[in-house]
Amino acid sequence: MLHDHGSPANPGVQLDPDVFYVCQRCTACCKWPGDVRLEDPEVVRIAAFLGLTEAAFLDRFTRLRHNRQGLSLLEKANHECSMLDGTDCRIHPVKPDQCAGFPNRWNFSGWRDVCQSVAVPTPRSGTQLGGP
Repeated sequence: MLHDHGSPANPGVQLDPDVFYVCQRCTACCKWPGDVRLEDPEVVRIAAFLGLTEAAFLDRFTRLRHNRQGLSLLEKANHECSMLDGTDCRIHPVKPDQCAGFPNRWNFSGWRDVCQSVAVPTPRSGTQLGGP
């Protein structure tokens, strides 16, 4: 059964609740235009990981989100995330929750055409792993 499972910004996409998509680090989501929302705890975590003060991190790597209701990571002129270095994320161990949630908690129109995540069946509600 399909239902609206994940993306408030893309409600037309239906995801199967019995499938979890496992990231293959293809970086397709890192190249899609738009905001990468940052929350206060993420700013602290990322700045520390980069060895920067919070103020230095904010000045160098963030901008006001399009809706003017918070901060976003900067993007390069080609729409790639500023933290993408070739095929590697400079902040992968401390990446924002938005990044960690793709495509299971959010997605964009056409994501299945570019994302290489692998669909893995999840146990149905009410069943136990390894049990009858």
